[in-house]
Amino acid sequence: MKRIGLLGGSFNPAHGGHRAISLFAAKALRLDEIWWLVSPGNPLKPKAGMAPLPARLAHARKLARRTPIRPTAIEAQLRTRYTIDSLKALRRRYPRHRFVWLMGADNLAQFGQWRDWRGIARTMPIAVIARPGYDEAARGSPAMSWLRRFVRPARQSADWTDWRLPALVLLRFRPDPRSATLLRQADPLWHREYSETRVRDPLTRRMIV
Repeated sequence: MKRIGLLGGSFNPAHGGHRAISLFAAKALRLDEIWWLVSPGNPLKPKAGMAPLPARLAHARKLARRTPIRPTAIEAQLRTRYTIDSLKALRRRYPRHRFVWLMGADNLAQFGQWRDWRGIARTMPIAVIARPGYDEAARGSPAMSWLRRFVRPARQSADWTDWRLPALVLLRFRPDPRSATLLRQADPLWHREYSETRVRDPLTRRMIV
C-alpha cells in the first residue's frame, strides 16, 4: 500500500511554490509520493492564456526532478473533467493505494463551487495547506461551514489513513508568495521552449502530444 497525496491544478506553469508545499505535505502526512494532476482543462478557469498540456507537463516534470513528486496528465486518459470523477476513477484504478487530496487555502475558499464537493470530502481525506491572503476567506467559506465539524488536529496528520470520512486537516506552512499568475504576467510565453516537446507521462507511460 502506497500513501499518495494528490495535488490538482492547471500548473500553468508549475513553480517552486507547488514544489515546496508538496514536499511539506509529504513530510507532514508521511506520503510515499505526491502526484500532480496536471489538468487538461479547469472548468473554473478561462481557456485564454492556458499553455498546451504537453508544455505544462514537461515543465512540471522538470521542476519535480529528484523528489517524490510525479506529475501526470492521467485525467486526459481517464477523460474526466471534474475532480470528483477523477478521484473516483483513481481509486478504482489503484485500489491498493491510499489517497489524500491536497489543496491550498485559496481552493478551499471556492471549494463550494466545485461539482459535488461534499462527495469529494466523502471520497478521501483532505489536507488544506495555508496560503498567504486566503486563510480568512477559506475559514469563512460556505464549504468550510459544513466541513468544520470534520476537522482533525494537525498533530494527527500522519494518521490520515485511519480517519473516518469526511475528514479535513489544516496544515500551517510558511508563507510562499509565488504564484502561476505572477509568473505568467512576467513571461506570458513561458511555454515557448516546449513548443515542439513530446513528453511521456511518468505515471501512465503514455506520450502526451
